[in-house]
Amino acid sequence: MVILNGFQRLKEAYVQHGDNFVDRPALPLFEDLTQRNGLVGSNGYLWKHQRRFALMTLKNFGVGKKSLESSIQMESKYLNEVMASEQGQPFDPQLIINNAVANIICCLVFGDRFEYTDSYFKHLLQIINEAMYLQGGIWAQAYNVLPWLMRRLPGPHNKIFSHWNKLTSFVRLKIEEHRVDWDPSAPRDYIDCFLSEMEKMKDDKEAGFNEENLCFCTLDLFVAGSETTSTTLNWGLLFMINYPDIQEKVQAEIDRVIGQSRPPSVADRANMPYTDAVINEIQRMGNILPLNVVRTATKNTQVGEYIIPKGTIVMATLTSVLFDESEWETPHTFNPGHFLDAEGKIRRRDAFLPFSTGKRVCLGEQLAQMELFIFFTSLLQRFTFTAPPGVKPTLEYRMGVTHSPKPYKLCAKTR
Repeated sequence: MVILNGFQRLKEAYVQHGDNFVDRPALPLFEDLTQRNGLVGSNGYLWKHQRRFALMTLKNFGVGKKSLESSIQMESKYLNEVMASEQGQPFDPQLIINNAVANIICCLVFGDRFEYTDSYFKHLLQIINEAMYLQGGIWAQAYNVLPWLMRRLPGPHNKIFSHWNKLTSFVRLKIEEHRVDWDPSAPRDYIDCFLSEMEKMKDDKEAGFNEENLCFCTLDLFVAGSETTSTTLNWGLLFMINYPDIQEKVQAEIDRVIGQSRPPSVADRANMPYTDAVINEIQRMGNILPLNVVRTATKNTQVGEYIIPKGTIVMATLTSVLFDESEWETPHTFNPGHFLDAEGKIRRRDAFLPFSTGKRVCLGEQLAQMELFIFFTSLLQRFTFTAPPGVKPTLEYRMGVTHSPKPYKLCAKTR
């Protein structure tokens, strides 16, 4: 395995030699979980078709457009109401934020949202969180090194499979529900569009438009669209209670640009450089995906002074990019100034790659940016967040596939 460290190395490999590092390796855990189905683990012709189809479908259902913005604004309203119901008392925000964010991708792929009181859906979200934690741990690594042994041994790695089985069962049920009243002339969501594409592409078996791949592509969108953005928002609130002066500056900009009489809109972002910078810094310091999903070299490739042989597994450490001391002025300090120029205008940074880069860059980046801006500004428009009385806020974390805050409580005081 080759580890890519630092912005320049990652850029050279994944951008300048992008075609040579676009495939995923055959990792036993991925293979056994998905059988090479889905958007994350597939390669070649199938992956290109599925990625293009997913991007086009999400765009058609409003990603990057005003139509989806109203759905995010409405979900923000529901989230605010739930937080307000806590009446300023300490509570753990993580699960309700997860539910709010998940509802956006659920509307896109399933055509519906889930109430915050839905115990079954809350259970599914908890399963996703635990699966992401276990997949980034030592047992998952052991499975990839000794699959023939781990398949026979008891242990926490078996929970990964039981969790994914529950999630795939949920998705399969949703697909069956869609088939009952599916109308090809009036698609409601990603599943409906995929069912139509299955009819159109039935003679092209290699493109992956079959029911098994529908299940895993939907699951990839559901999990990725829920976990990373909600984790970023949870880091965001934790940073705000740790840095109240920064929270005050964001609120002052919200009050000046938006006020209290209307919800935030993506169009406001251009007029809110400080808030934009803070959200970027939350993504940088939150470091949600410390290790980029592994890739494999499709041919011998020179990166720097090294030759990476064909077939080598390659992993980029996004931590080394987001905290690269040659790229960031104060890499280990929460500093929104990283994204502001001398005049206070937003400053674009080449090494700001929370969604990775190259041909495998996260396909949900545009959706995530919409969600982060609207949810974050809506929350700070309505509330001031503090640590519970007598509790010193910390930035403790737990490491799985994602780098997420340990469970914490906060108080949401209505402004």
